[in-house]
Amino acid sequence: MKNLKPTEAHAFLGTTVRPHPSPSASHCGPLAALFHDADSPRASDEELAWYGARLPRDAGTILEPMSGSGRMLVPLLDAGFSVHGVDVSEPKLASCAARLASACRDTQLFRQDITALNLPFRYCAAFIAGGSFQLLTGRHAAIDVLLRIRAHLIDPGLLLLALSIPDQAEHPPGAAVIEVRHVMLADGTQLACRSERVVDVQKRRIRTQSRYERRERSRIVAREDETIIMTWYDEEQITTLLGDAGYRDVRIETHATTGDDARHFAVSARASA
Repeated sequence: MKNLKPTEAHAFLGTTVRPHPSPSASHCGPLAALFHDADSPRASDEELAWYGARLPRDAGTILEPMSGSGRMLVPLLDAGFSVHGVDVSEPKLASCAARLASACRDTQLFRQDITALNLPFRYCAAFIAGGSFQLLTGRHAAIDVLLRIRAHLIDPGLLLLALSIPDQAEHPPGAAVIEVRHVMLADGTQLACRSERVVDVQKRRIRTQSRYERRERSRIVAREDETIIMTWYDEEQITTLLGDAGYRDVRIETHATTGDDARHFAVSARASA
């Protein structure tokens, strides 16, 4: 298959793209993409093994909505799976395309807001990793995405979602939580991220405002601001959501991802015939 550049994916075979993402989608700028690539360049072996044990290998091509920079997509291609990626962020798709080229891999990439997902292919399975599904903060947006993914699935029609419930959901901080992190890029420049996180338990939302700064020695050469809003679902809520979107055989599973700041789990379901 031809490996599409992110800009080429806009008009490929009738796919639809919103030039500006809706509030239900997370748009990542170039500095944020660089930071997250350096901070988390590749999925862990445990996470890859978890997906590798569940995704159908020989039933056809798999779809990864919200695929980002290819943290999961590229290693799964290396493992022999056929996977297409979709993301709304052009910097992340550019990063993914660069990773594919570096790994001598080739696949389809699409730039779309997944609330308007419309691809020219059908898939045997789909998965959203890393809790990215929780960037869809409204119920209507979440249902729309689940319905659009289901419309692209054929037998066996498996969907996997990785989710988490932050500890702050039960023990919200009394004030905004501030965190400062740094990463070093390959060219020797430093990227800093200062984030301020506010938890709204009543609305089940976490609002994180981040400022990214690229520094050469002590001089700031680039700056970027980003606001991300995330929600969370418990097991009963996600089961109901999937059922309302027409999925069956919904099962809650233990996920390979662990952490001290959240309770991680996964859900599997199948698209109804």
